[in-house]
Amino acid sequence: MRSLPSFSTPEWPFLAVRRGIPLGLAFLAILGALLHAQGRGWLVLAAVGFLAEAWPSFKHGEAYLRNRRAIVRWDGFWTFAFRPVARFLGKEEAWILSFCAWNNRRVREVFETRRAKNALILLPHCIQLARCKADIFEDPKNCYECGLCPVGDTIESSLKKRWNVRISNRSHKAYREAREFQPDLIVAVSCSDRLLKGLTKLAEVPCYVLPLQLPHGMCVDTTFSIPNLITAMDDLVETRTTPPARIQPLEGIA
Repeated sequence: MRSLPSFSTPEWPFLAVRRGIPLGLAFLAILGALLHAQGRGWLVLAAVGFLAEAWPSFKHGEAYLRNRRAIVRWDGFWTFAFRPVARFLGKEEAWILSFCAWNNRRVREVFETRRAKNALILLPHCIQLARCKADIFEDPKNCYECGLCPVGDTIESSLKKRWNVRISNRSHKAYREAREFQPDLIVAVSCSDRLLKGLTKLAEVPCYVLPLQLPHGMCVDTTFSIPNLITAMDDLVETRTTPPARIQPLEGIA
């Protein structure tokens, strides 16, 4: 398997908190139990509790997949809990992307030995050029394919490689339809805040995430790496032999 695209932000800041804090507290509790007989039982219990808190972060592969819902939601709790600290330090986005990078690593490990058979790509509407009049929600193939935004390249790749793609502009609609589709893998493209919310809202489904680039700010003429999307799909998803899947927008979205 080729090296999949990764975030420029490393995963170690999230791991330093997610593992480092409970392991550090466990060490202090054990040290206190060894040095002080009084209250030793409570300190030992505390150490066991801290070790149990850190243990899910060591699960990988199938063990991780079986417990993903609980693991991701608890990882999300740590991410949300330390988000104000990261914001105060001016590192909020880097903190969220560090969590996303750690998520991607574990999802990648799940599909190293078996590829997904029913994958779904979720894309945000803001990748369409803001001034574009093409009604891609009615039918994404209405795209003018002018090359000024990623929509045309995504449509071309999806038809060629038989991907299932959804384009949405409301997160809750995307979550609902993703559950109805029942994928065994989601590859999602969005801004860091939406990636964090999506990972915790759809914790039961393995989700490999790719960040949006925001050259004009939030939700306006955003873009992302098509080559990174292609690489992720090629390496994580089983090649389809059925007729090409049609890209579909999420229905009933105002």
